[in-house]
Amino acid sequence: MHSIYNVIVQISWFFLKILALFNSKLKLFVKGRKHSFYLLDNAISKEDRTLWVHAASLGEYEQGLPIIEKLKNEYPLHKIVLTFFSPSGYEVKKNTTVADVVAYLPMDTKKNVAHFLKTVHPDIAIFVKYEIWPNYIKALEKNKIPAILVSALFKKNQVYFKAYGGFMRNTLRKFSNYFVQDANSKELLESIGIKDAIISGDTRLDRVSEILDRDNTLDFMEVFKNDKLCFVAGSTWPEDEAILIDHINHAPKNLKYVLAPHTIKKDKILGLAGAFTKKTTLYSKIYSNNLRDYDVLIIDNIGLLTRIYSYADIAYVGGGFSTGLHNTLEPAVFGIPVIIGPNYDGFIEAEDLVKQKGIYPIKDQWTFGELLKKFLDSPEFRKKTGEINANYISKNKGASMEIMSHIKAFI
Repeated sequence: MHSIYNVIVQISWFFLKILALFNSKLKLFVKGRKHSFYLLDNAISKEDRTLWVHAASLGEYEQGLPIIEKLKNEYPLHKIVLTFFSPSGYEVKKNTTVADVVAYLPMDTKKNVAHFLKTVHPDIAIFVKYEIWPNYIKALEKNKIPAILVSALFKKNQVYFKAYGGFMRNTLRKFSNYFVQDANSKELLESIGIKDAIISGDTRLDRVSEILDRDNTLDFMEVFKNDKLCFVAGSTWPEDEAILIDHINHAPKNLKYVLAPHTIKKDKILGLAGAFTKKTTLYSKIYSNNLRDYDVLIIDNIGLLTRIYSYADIAYVGGGFSTGLHNTLEPAVFGIPVIIGPNYDGFIEAEDLVKQKGIYPIKDQWTFGELLKKFLDSPEFRKKTGEINANYISKNKGASMEIMSHIKAFI
């Protein structure tokens, strides 16, 4: 089966290079990997001691970040190597200073793996959530380099738990330690003979908890909000915006609205702004306008959303009508109600908080309008809902500390 897997990887790489000629994201995926070994070879010497952290994309990076920061503080003489599989992670974080070198993970071929491990020679390899590559894992085991899986989340429909999943099951069993997010993941691992998994929770809770300790002040938000209630919709997609636009256009002028779309291409932003009948402006134009006079502010920039949530009285998180729910913890940590679309299965924090009634899913424009009206009409209901979210995060944080206590035994 391993031989078949290696053939599949080679064939996949061949076709990805062809498809990259017609797809901009795949072009980054392929082109970026051509520079991986150059970056690694020039950043790491034989004398360096290294710690390797791998994340599939941006979401996994956020989960791994509390661990990376603690590794950086605990082992300042080590170099931290951070690799990504996806362009949506690497292209955003390639210049981050939390790691000494950031690169695309070379494709999982025997040749690439041998070159990578010879160059990086890590003391430990940390894989975030469920990014598992057979040749890398096999080589780490052969070279007696501990491989740790953190913030892992397993579902019954994954290949490891299928009758035909023997090859990937054997790969999964090669990790030195498993830190899972919930009891269901632990039970699934036990069903395939992995008995030593530790339920540590989600490291993202540690990450978002740290948000409260920093200065989240934004002068433009102080001016725009102007002591009124504020509704913030983050990471929205067209499916979300279709519901929000119609409601906002017909809502009374007693609420300020901030929209931070997932896509900030100029034509998309201008089209969104043009759909509102209320007075609307863009973040890129805030210094040429009197913000107090506007009802809707569209954020055509990245990196501000988390701090903007600190000004929200009610938040909406996008993706639940389309590609997948975005981060609900970032607004929840500020102790405010959170509204989402109907598709949130597999997002544990959303599932938990829907059950606890800190997050409310909607299914259409009507349910959104009714829910928003309830939050606006009842400050007590709004406050109680927000407290549920803040308490959930406070109660469940601490995963990274527990994981670090075990990692120290390997370094």
